[in-house]
Amino acid sequence: MSATPRAIELAQAAAAAAADKLATNLLAFDVSEQLAITDVFVVVSASNERQVKAIVDNVEDRLREIGAKPIRREGERDGRWVLIDYGDIVVHVQHEEERAFYALERLWRDCPAIQLALDEAVS
Repeated sequence: MSATPRAIELAQAAAAAAADKLATNLLAFDVSEQLAITDVFVVVSASNERQVKAIVDNVEDRLREIGAKPIRREGERDGRWVLIDYGDIVVHVQHEEERAFYALERLWRDCPAIQLALDEAVS
């Protein structure tokens, strides 16, 4: 079993929305084989708390435009690591320090990466 086309569509849209707000180190993983609760993790970094909030807001706006509503959002008060759960995908917007410390990409390295269609200038 692999990520559904809808999950991949949502991941692409979330990554594009994050890139619009200058997120860095954008990655997506197909975690459908490992987790029964979601298909894709999208992980992006931000340099400060204000940028974390801007990325989260833009991701939510963009996904709302294509008919997706978050089930849950966690961590917004601290602004260091915000998790937005859409069911099919989970978006992690992390401050660079949290990203380095928790290293989600290391934890999920056995899962297939999803190629994100982003401009060359963003990564």
